[in-house]
Amino acid sequence: MPRPVLPDPDFDLLDVPPAPAVHYAEQALLGSIILEPDRLQTLGTLHAADFANARHLAVFHAMTTLTPPPPDLHTTKPIWLTAILEHARPAALGLTAAYLHQLISTCPDPAHAPAYAAIVRAGHARRTLTAHAKHLIHTASDPTLEDQPTAALEAADKLAGVLDHLAGRFPPHSSTLPRTPAPAHPVRDPDPEVVQDERLLLAALCARPRPVEAARWLQPGDFLEPLHSQLFRCLLDVARHGDPVDPVTVLWEAQHQGLINPALPPAELLGMLTDGPGAAAEHWAELVLRRSMLARAHTTGLIVLAYTQDDTNTVHQLLTGTRRALADLAAIRARWQRATHPAPPKTTQSAAPAPPRAGPVPPRPTVTTRAAR
Repeated sequence: MPRPVLPDPDFDLLDVPPAPAVHYAEQALLGSIILEPDRLQTLGTLHAADFANARHLAVFHAMTTLTPPPPDLHTTKPIWLTAILEHARPAALGLTAAYLHQLISTCPDPAHAPAYAAIVRAGHARRTLTAHAKHLIHTASDPTLEDQPTAALEAADKLAGVLDHLAGRFPPHSSTLPRTPAPAHPVRDPDPEVVQDERLLLAALCARPRPVEAARWLQPGDFLEPLHSQLFRCLLDVARHGDPVDPVTVLWEAQHQGLINPALPPAELLGMLTDGPGAAAEHWAELVLRRSMLARAHTTGLIVLAYTQDDTNTVHQLLTGTRRALADLAAIRARWQRATHPAPPKTTQSAAPAPPRAGPVPPRPTVTTRAAR
């Protein structure tokens, strides 16, 4: 006979996370409306979906659907409470009259209902930003997507659209950035294929007469390998000085930048700049920029998520911080779109005279001569 499995002494069914502060604001708001139904007209724009608790959502939906009783009848009979209970119970199983009375008891002052509603809206804004930040993180890190860059940018657009919508629900406020330290860029795993692509790009650029044109949308920070980023900076410096770009001139600039050391002798560094095809530089540059853009989208989601998970940030700080994070993503997004969707060349039309229009030949003017005296 098998021995019975004893429960873990460290496990407690009552060991659940405490309810957040917005939970009590939801209770106080609903309690104020149960006590004084006319408070519904003072809440501003508030939707049932703004509530985090499913029972609270059902109760508020019932409140906004039903017609409150006349004040004299409301003060003498529990018609309003009973109607709310009957209407909300199908959508909130387990809802009881006792819980509605608990909502009443948690309301400090029904006159403060607009302030409670503002807290509920702020809690909804935090949860919404959290959900969209997680979606952006997932999209930017899922290589199985058919068109991952487009999917990541669409997720960023949805986050921006939600941000604009939420900003319209709160009065203008001069807010500072969130106090939460922004998370650092995650250290990307130097996959051998990625490293090889970057080296092929550097070698291809050194073999071109005008290498900057092939990688004009790239910046040193787009490279995964720090050494490759420094070598690309050296290449740009050589071109900026007006000197010819080739493996030797870039090697010479790398020496001035302190890249040559016993662990990386000149011969090895020169081999990195010459070991590769001299063509298809645009292809390798697009791959490097693609990875950099996805990494920035992933980091943007992490930053917004870190802000929303810090309860000390106000809703205005969340909106300001999210807008700043999206602005950083927009910079590399613009470079990516210019690299993958170049503008068509402008065609100049010669200012040739317009051909004469078809039509009847105008009559020749009659010339009159003056008679001699």
